[in-house]
Amino acid sequence: MATRPPLPYTPDDADPATLPTPGLRRRLAAMLYEGVVLFGVLMIAGLLFSTLTDQRHALHGRLEMQLFLFCILGLYFAWFWVHGGQTVAMKTWHIRVVRADGGPVTWVNAVVRYVLSWLWFLPALAVAAALGLHTSRAYSLALLVGVIVHAGLSRLLPDRQFLHDRLGRTRLVTWRPAPRKR
Repeated sequence: MATRPPLPYTPDDADPATLPTPGLRRRLAAMLYEGVVLFGVLMIAGLLFSTLTDQRHALHGRLEMQLFLFCILGLYFAWFWVHGGQTVAMKTWHIRVVRADGGPVTWVNAVVRYVLSWLWFLPALAVAAALGLHTSRAYSLALLVGVIVHAGLSRLLPDRQFLHDRLGRTRLVTWRPAPRKR
């Protein structure tokens, strides 16, 4: 099996608007890794919420907790995107988010991108609910189909960006840091 040559480092003066789009496999791998990181973030945030609200049962204050976790996720992503354009997983997979014109992401761009990124999941969950599918297997299947459809749409869009990036006027680029000087 032939191995690919390593990606060149991104020069410090490179124009992000001209950088290539990372491959779909690499973007999905970064998403999977992000899920592992977010597991810890959400566990700590859930513990904090349940401690501060003296939650005695998981169903008490469920909607409030979901909204709190939604905001924690939004803050996590927006902060990293505004401060360097990369989350921990994006750094590992050499992916950076920039505005469509190549400039750095602003807070408005970050919040819009975060809200639009829920297009990965919400349509599939809405379809499952509309069809009366309420088992965990049905929801898992609906989510899997939704992710496949959303990822497949990137093959049809210009520059192979995800739909939420196109709508939010952002783009993902390949970004490799220069080697550290010793």
